[in-house]
Amino acid sequence: MTVHFYKYQGTGNDFILVDNRDNSFALTTEQIRHLCDRRFGIGADGLMTLNEKEGYDFEMKYYNSDGREGSMCGNGGRCIVKFAYHLGVHRALYRFLAADGDHEAEIDISGIVSLKMKNVQKITKYHNDFVLDTGSPHYVKLVGNVMQLDVYKKGHEIRNSKDFRESGINVNFVEQDINNDKITVRTFERGVENETYSCGTGVTASALVCYHNEIGFNEVEVKTLGGKLTVEFDRTEDDQFNNIWLCGPAERVFEGEITFE
Repeated sequence: MTVHFYKYQGTGNDFILVDNRDNSFALTTEQIRHLCDRRFGIGADGLMTLNEKEGYDFEMKYYNSDGREGSMCGNGGRCIVKFAYHLGVHRALYRFLAADGDHEAEIDISGIVSLKMKNVQKITKYHNDFVLDTGSPHYVKLVGNVMQLDVYKKGHEIRNSKDFRESGINVNFVEQDINNDKITVRTFERGVENETYSCGTGVTASALVCYHNEIGFNEVEVKTLGGKLTVEFDRTEDDQFNNIWLCGPAERVFEGEITFE
């Protein structure tokens, strides 16, 4: 079996993409894991298929690098929109279906992809940290000197702790610039079970936690290992977050074919 694939990345969060509009994609969990392996396969944080879906421009199906179907991936969502554009699906406003429901997206003249995320109704305080769902479950911990932190060790401990071991959780370590609406985020991702260069739903979760007490429009600039993203959102008086947009680059890296015996 031969698979024609494309490789995309959004701030270093990299993905294998497959055009599955003919509904021919039928790889096993083990085969997807092999494709994502950085030594024996193509190498990626995850794999996505672009599927036909009545009433939408397309459907996004996401698989973690462990081969299992995953929840929403923000950078993946931005990459698959750029993929759709390169496949000839041109829209002023894209509308697609993902694991957490409907999404909208747009591509500006400079190629920046803005993805509308799900609304967030609640941020839960967990000891001195925070837990929320932005399409995937996230744990947010505010720290100092985030670039010196052992993210794998600390993230692995939290992700596999008693309260989160069974379902798993993504763990974000966030350093705030108290003088500006800027944060630096490093993320340990479940399913990858390691730190990634960027995590879109994690960046979104971190930005919501770090709002500056403003009712209405907020904009937070986020630095990750793979580059910069911006999160825009409206905060209501009862601490709900609506009209959330994750904005940043998404680029095609290469394409090719791989054959399974």
